[in-house]
Amino acid sequence: MKSNYKKILNLSLALVLCICFTSCNKSNTSRNKNVSSATGWAINSKKGGFKYNTNFKGQETPPNMVLVEGGTYTKGRVQDDPMRDWNNTPNQQHVMSFYMDETEVTNVMYLEYLDWLKRNYPPEVEEFRYVYNNALPDTLVWRNKLGYSEDMVNNYLRHPAFGDYPVVGVSWIQAYEFSEWRSDRYQELILERQGFLTKGAKIDSVSSTSTFSTDTYVLVPNSTYGGNANVLRGKRSKGPDSLPPSSASRESGHISPKFRLPTESEWEYAALGLGELRDFNVYRGRKKYPWQGQYTRTGQRKNLGDQLANFKNSDGDYGGIAGWSDDGADITNNVKSYPANGFGLYDMAGNVAEWVADVYRPIVDDEFNDFNYFRGNDYKKFSIGADGKAKVVGPDEIEYKTLSNGKRVATRLPGEIALEDLDENDTRYRTQFDKSYNVNFRDGDFLSSRNYNPENRKLERSGADAETRAMYKSPSYADANPKTPEFDYDPSEDKTTLINDQARVYKGGSWKDRAYWLDPAQRRFYPQDQATDFIGFRNAMSRVGAKTFTKKKSRN
Repeated sequence: MKSNYKKILNLSLALVLCICFTSCNKSNTSRNKNVSSATGWAINSKKGGFKYNTNFKGQETPPNMVLVEGGTYTKGRVQDDPMRDWNNTPNQQHVMSFYMDETEVTNVMYLEYLDWLKRNYPPEVEEFRYVYNNALPDTLVWRNKLGYSEDMVNNYLRHPAFGDYPVVGVSWIQAYEFSEWRSDRYQELILERQGFLTKGAKIDSVSSTSTFSTDTYVLVPNSTYGGNANVLRGKRSKGPDSLPPSSASRESGHISPKFRLPTESEWEYAALGLGELRDFNVYRGRKKYPWQGQYTRTGQRKNLGDQLANFKNSDGDYGGIAGWSDDGADITNNVKSYPANGFGLYDMAGNVAEWVADVYRPIVDDEFNDFNYFRGNDYKKFSIGADGKAKVVGPDEIEYKTLSNGKRVATRLPGEIALEDLDENDTRYRTQFDKSYNVNFRDGDFLSSRNYNPENRKLERSGADAETRAMYKSPSYADANPKTPEFDYDPSEDKTTLINDQARVYKGGSWKDRAYWLDPAQRRFYPQDQATDFIGFRNAMSRVGAKTFTKKKSRN
């Protein structure tokens, strides 16, 4: 009996020692994130030294957005192409993960933008007159020479009945400027929440001379809010007279990527939602629409026969017979009125077509690039002053762009960083790019134009889009004198195309389109400085870090 007791005691003791040894060995080999793997020095030490967010939990999902997990798909493939339109030739593409608005930008979202501009850049002040007025959507897009629409002109943008309807009458340039504004306002919220900015500063401390810009905050944080140190103290300061101990650098993980217009490749991939067709590693078919099936009506028993999108059924049929409406709308409709696709995105077909970031070209050059494809890169760099610091735009240095219709849109506001083109020092010996303006790369360049002749390779050309006009024989528009409302245009009537460097792609069908245009692969273009009653937009944001929220095991 005693021998058995001793055996049990010895085994228990050996087990305890084994567990202790294993746990000690594990603790010795586990990596301490607050100790440098390069030098062994302490990171984030109270005594100073290298600061880094070693406890980053992952990118936060922005408001109104969902994660679109990246992947591979066939871009440009359409099932119905009776016109034999060669601008959507199938090609294999891969896109990285990104976030996208689950709905189009609505009237109430855009009105918040207008309200902020009006409060901080009063239009009654002469130097700010164009900032607010030319950010306004063009409500006259609703007018028709043989149709009554004055109530839409007066009410669609501002009346609460249309609050959750997609904003229209917005040009591509206006959509771009909205995205820039939204980026800064979201970043202010993050920094306030993390204690880097005084609570309420985003409203109480903002004016035309005291604004927040994300780029300014990262590069010259003390110039943010016009240099108002009281705002920059936040709750992290040690006293009322102390300066902020540190700003939120990119290493902190609190600087968010910017909102932007999605690229054409991203938009089309998101609209398709191919995950619905996947069984293990095999796709069960092709998708014609953002939803499953070959038809525009649902086959589910509870709502059998209902239309899955808002579009024009036929001549004179925008919504169906009263009392039994085909799609529940005659013009646009409330966002989320129709089922979401596989990614949780609403109205990726119908309601309104949507601007995307790309400059239009008939051919997608997949031979050169098949990863995150985008045409429209015009690289800029921050302007640096004689003091070695980035130049911050002053109240009297607002930059405008004059549109072909004579309107002037503010493209650089006070408090933002001034930009300039890349120079030879930035492009020397680079293999990825050799100039700032890359819109014409491998398309519309002089070598491929109708004017090309080996003897005339050095033919002088002027203007960034001169090469495009030589290739496509398109009209050209010049910016007006910034001090006068006059602008120049090309009066020639022998132009053969409307394609130029200011033609942007828009995707998806609208309330005004037939079902043919609901296919996500269909693509059209429109001048970037003009607006319609059937084009809106939604924002995207790049996903940084892990491709998805959870680690999934491979399935085969």
